[in-house]
Amino acid sequence: MDVKKLAQQIIDGRRITREDDVSIFLTCDLQELCEGADLIRKHFCGDKVDLCTIINGKSGRCGENCKYCAQSAHNKTGIEEYPFLCQSKIVNEALANESEGVDRFAIVTAGRGLSGADFEKAIAAYKEMKAKCKLSLCASHGFLTAEQFHRLHEAGVESYHENIETSRRFFPHICTTHTYDDKIESIKLAQKEGFCVCSGGIIGMGETWEDRLDMALSLAELGIESIPINALMPIKGTPLENLPTLSEDDILRTVAFFRYINPLANIRLAAGRRLMHNDGERAFQSGASATITGNMLTTSGSTIASDKELLVNLGRDIVPVYLR
Repeated sequence: MDVKKLAQQIIDGRRITREDDVSIFLTCDLQELCEGADLIRKHFCGDKVDLCTIINGKSGRCGENCKYCAQSAHNKTGIEEYPFLCQSKIVNEALANESEGVDRFAIVTAGRGLSGADFEKAIAAYKEMKAKCKLSLCASHGFLTAEQFHRLHEAGVESYHENIETSRRFFPHICTTHTYDDKIESIKLAQKEGFCVCSGGIIGMGETWEDRLDMALSLAELGIESIPINALMPIKGTPLENLPTLSEDDILRTVAFFRYINPLANIRLAAGRRLMHNDGERAFQSGASATITGNMLTTSGSTIASDKELLVNLGRDIVPVYLR
């Protein structure tokens, strides 16, 4: 099938499922695939680019054994370790990012799940940000209970982040201290509470193209509204430190078919943008409609100012809702 015709069919209402022959996305012409993805992006998302910034709420000492992560206690990366940040630092960072015109701000914490005093500190920070900030709030605190999700919602959090990371098949090759089903259960609890769920994964961890397609289909089946795509930046001291980095063409192909399979979602560029020319300029023309900006958790990214300049030059709308 012609992928440009398929793009129009998706615009007209068709949805890709596991019953479809998705191998077309791996063999078709890349330029045509990207052009079709951009048509889908334009139709469903328009020119608005959703900008999200994050702060590492606490660093290191994570008991989970995710092979890609600098913060895992199982990996010896020499990362800076610190306890949960003071509330004023978090709130001031949110205010500073708001002044630069981002749409959303998230506190991210490593660990199986935030609990006890640290969870209470997070709640207090979200409440103060809700009172002082206009931007939307997102949280990423691992596996929480239904009661904890409800408290986050009451504190003003609107979105919850929980990556599925990869396919169900490949997940045990990346992490064994929790399961793929733990991820799915957490996502469904967050959705039940009414959160917009942000969930995606990492490409370039040794998975197959079929694993990437499977991840895209799983996210579509879950009805995920925001899908961050990270390209692995191998970190010294992790089990994946010697993996080769992905080519720009491979990243673009992945971004594009994620758009075909998840036409209504915000396809969000995350870590690894520096693997592409001009911080992923072509990716924004290949289906991407959002990005994490500022600094990533442990691998530096582009700046808010440089991203805004790039997007304005592409004719995109970067004005957040609260400034309209």
